[in-house]
Amino acid sequence: MSEENKAVIRRLVEQIWNRRALDVADELFAPEAIVYESGVPLPGVGPAVIKEAMGALWVAYPDIRTTVDDMIAAEDKVVVRWSAVGTHQGVIQGIAPTNRKIAQNGIVIYRLAAGKIVEEWMNTNLLGILKQLGVVP
Repeated sequence: MSEENKAVIRRLVEQIWNRRALDVADELFAPEAIVYESGVPLPGVGPAVIKEAMGALWVAYPDIRTTVDDMIAAEDKVVVRWSAVGTHQGVIQGIAPTNRKIAQNGIVIYRLAAGKIVEEWMNTNLLGILKQLGVVP
């Protein structure tokens, strides 16, 4: 099961995160999937949550590119340590574009059932991003 689950997450990173194929979310996320960002559930459930979140990210960082640094799977969970680089060219969370290049990283844990993502827990280096954007010293 672990290898099959890793294949689902590789597809998520390659096709959605980096190729921006949002329709693939309908295949990879269960209709009841819940996504948590730094411990807080994003509003809504299922593929629509991912489509909205990724859409907002791409508006803010249209050239963002994500790399998987580590991937570990056991039972029904897959853990990914990732890094990304991009240029802040659009508004995100009320922050006007700075045109600054940023490098961010994070860890995300996925729980899968029947070959689909049912839960996602994402933690990112938000303070590091805010410092790179010049929002905080």
